[in-house]
Amino acid sequence: MGVGRRSCWRQLQAWCFRLLWFIPAAFPVRVVETQRATDNITIRQGDTAIIRCYVDEKVSKVAWLNRSNIIFAGQDKWSLDPRVDLVMKGQLEYSLRIQKVDVYDEGSYTCSIQTKQQPKTSQVYLIVQVPANIYMVSEDVIVNEGSNVTLSCLASGRPDPIITWRLLNPSAEPLGGEEYLDVIGITRNQAGRYECKASNDVAMPDVKYVNVVVNCMTARSE
Repeated sequence: MGVGRRSCWRQLQAWCFRLLWFIPAAFPVRVVETQRATDNITIRQGDTAIIRCYVDEKVSKVAWLNRSNIIFAGQDKWSLDPRVDLVMKGQLEYSLRIQKVDVYDEGSYTCSIQTKQQPKTSQVYLIVQVPANIYMVSEDVIVNEGSNVTLSCLASGRPDPIITWRLLNPSAEPLGGEEYLDVIGITRNQAGRYECKASNDVAMPDVKYVNVVVNCMTARSE
């Protein structure tokens, strides 16, 4: 971790600890059982994320923060987001639940605790993945034999999707892995249905098709 990031993390910790003095002490007394100093949770867009925070009976105050924004102070909800609530199964859990996760939920979440001995924090970074989606593909095309043809297939997703092309003839061999497929001097054997597939292992690949018709050139008789 670089010097700048360490400095920012210390500032966030200090800010969290000062915040805890303003949280009502009526919340059951517990302490965090940290997962690690910083942990990552990866989730798919639209799913429900549960960010775990476990405690014992030695804490006086506890809160959830996203970056510098307070989400919960004890059991008091400060966030206006209706998708967010607490998961408290028994006396040892103070977890944060986010329903219908979207890309703007990605970021750092901190479970901040005040104990009699010293303040503690448990930080988790939420990573939101988005299934591959083809948002633009070439229209069907009619060309003359011998022409140069460029087919395009643009896709979005997190992580970035991998794009592959196939000509759906009997062999259906892969043609390349780029957004743009160049066919130089197209022949009648290269006519047919072209498949573009975008995949990033988040969900099933997205697939689109382009039909290419080749007008054959006939030899003139002398």
